[in-house]
Amino acid sequence: MKYIVVALSGAADHPTDDLGGKTPLEVAKIPHLSFFAKSGKVGTAKVLPDRAPLAPDAGLFGLLGYEGKLYPGRGPLEAANLELMLEDNEVAFCMNFITESAGLLADATAGNIGTKEAKALINFLNKKVSSDFVRFFSGTAHRHIAVIKDAHGFEALSARSNDPENVLGQKIEHVLPKGPGEELLKKLMFDARLLLQDHEINQVRVDLGENPANMIWLWGQGKKPALKPIRELYDLTGGAMVASREYAKGLGRMAGLTVMELKEDGEDPAVFYDRISKVALDALEEKDFICLHLHQPDEASRAGDLKAKVSALEAIDYFILSKLRKYCERQKESRLLVTPCHATLWKMRSMVSDHAPFVIFGKNVMADEVERFSEVAATTSELRIQKNTELMPFFITKAS
Repeated sequence: MKYIVVALSGAADHPTDDLGGKTPLEVAKIPHLSFFAKSGKVGTAKVLPDRAPLAPDAGLFGLLGYEGKLYPGRGPLEAANLELMLEDNEVAFCMNFITESAGLLADATAGNIGTKEAKALINFLNKKVSSDFVRFFSGTAHRHIAVIKDAHGFEALSARSNDPENVLGQKIEHVLPKGPGEELLKKLMFDARLLLQDHEINQVRVDLGENPANMIWLWGQGKKPALKPIRELYDLTGGAMVASREYAKGLGRMAGLTVMELKEDGEDPAVFYDRISKVALDALEEKDFICLHLHQPDEASRAGDLKAKVSALEAIDYFILSKLRKYCERQKESRLLVTPCHATLWKMRSMVSDHAPFVIFGKNVMADEVERFSEVAATTSELRIQKNTELMPFFITKAS
């Protein structure tokens, strides 16, 4: 039996006057997703786990069926993607390069800084700041990792921190880490600010009219978790995570899944979608479970770009879901689950904790009366799952 999970991160939304009182899912041309809905079971599910933040990585964490109390934070997930081996007294932080201007968090991506420039700045910080106590590790673009060692463990470094994208445009002094360890974290951030502002790379960026990476931002911290592998949770022989975002790949590694390496380096979306669908289908030749994580609807919402969100949904349906439909129609021993995991509202540019629509299609799944995949259509179904830990077992063992 083959199990395919497609996470359309943040695809769900609320009705908007800009679309005549409809949602992006309701207006998008998504014939293949609609086919799955008409031919399968549609329902709503609580995917975001309790005690986890409103974040796309938490949504994916919940989709795989892990309890909220096990959620480690974005930092350990992205550290796992770099295959960093955290010690018991080490805390992993997401470390983003940002642009500070006039006391404001002016740009959460440091002008979309490239990986090559960012890596040079990471090496510079390691020479100037790192010690047995703190180390920096290069990721991609503006997203990196800081690992801080503390004799008291996470409790001494558990200050409340903000995802920089969620506090864009706000005064930095108002959104700095607050709580245990805040003074240490703020000192690291401002020490790096003094070093970075005069670095040659940033001087050139300013001369070119680009936003400099003149400050670091520490957030999403946590310690290494102990997660039970997916194969043990659901009695599977092996699985794969197909994704390009660091947190998704890191979660895949933590869950014992084979991570299919994918990079999205500014190429045409159609090329990327076509490539990721091929990788997913190739993985199904060897694995009995794959999770395909697609971040584009969520990121379009966070950018406040309604057109891009609708376009992403249509492109995913055309380039990816069409191929998965053909696979499932050919491979009768297969079952497919598609869900947004959570709603990300394009007008608010943020997530909400709505129950997510989902559709299950495939072997032994009897069609219900819902004929389209959308937030409103899903609420007409009597199939409602109230705990995030129940959706994946239902998909694998009970959907029939």
